[in-house]
Amino acid sequence: METQNTLPLIGDMAPAFQAQSTAWPINFPKDYKGKRVVLFSHPADFTPVCTTEFIGFQKAYEDFKAINTELLWYSVDGLQWHIEWLRNIERNFGVKVEFPLLAGSKIAHLYGMLHPNADDSTTVRAVFVINPEGQIVAIMYYPLSNGRSVAEILRLVKALQTTAKHKRATPENRPNNPIFGDKVIVPPAGTMKDAVTNAQKYENKDWYICVEQNPNK
Repeated sequence: METQNTLPLIGDMAPAFQAQSTAWPINFPKDYKGKRVVLFSHPADFTPVCTTEFIGFQKAYEDFKAINTELLWYSVDGLQWHIEWLRNIERNFGVKVEFPLLAGSKIAHLYGMLHPNADDSTTVRAVFVINPEGQIVAIMYYPLSNGRSVAEILRLVKALQTTAKHKRATPENRPNNPIFGDKVIVPPAGTMKDAVTNAQKYENKDWYICVEQNPNK
């Protein structure tokens, strides 16, 4: 029987799975209760773009852990192939990858990582950000040919944490937005009265775009 390929959406609960990995057997999301998780997929082991991504994310791994976030990586390649590739990265680049690399075909179907019009046999470069409650809060897709930005994904996770904790939106490229810098966006007013109040209470360019200082400071 052919495995059904599903495509989870933002707001959905992340599909549960059990899988072998290069670190230990993973029972997701049970093993990561109370943590944020960034689940990545990559097309194949022993490929140049994927190798650069692994090196980049390993170098930033402590930055992710510092904000209660764990990394999980996946491709359809087998576990022994994963192990040999990670050994190769350490041998050739001096970088020891510490986060788990998952094996098994089920995850690709659960998370809609196989896009036939891109490639019918390998997973695309997918990114799923999953909150501590097991809910998908962000999804990103990249083509096979282009690597992901470590800095942008770390920035996104921090922004999502700010929104979850303080109920504030974040502007483009915060904390380096050219207009508002590290400030956060107050929810838009829902009534005429609130529009007047917000415009008086908060820094603003107009009533619909009010900001305040970073609440994390």
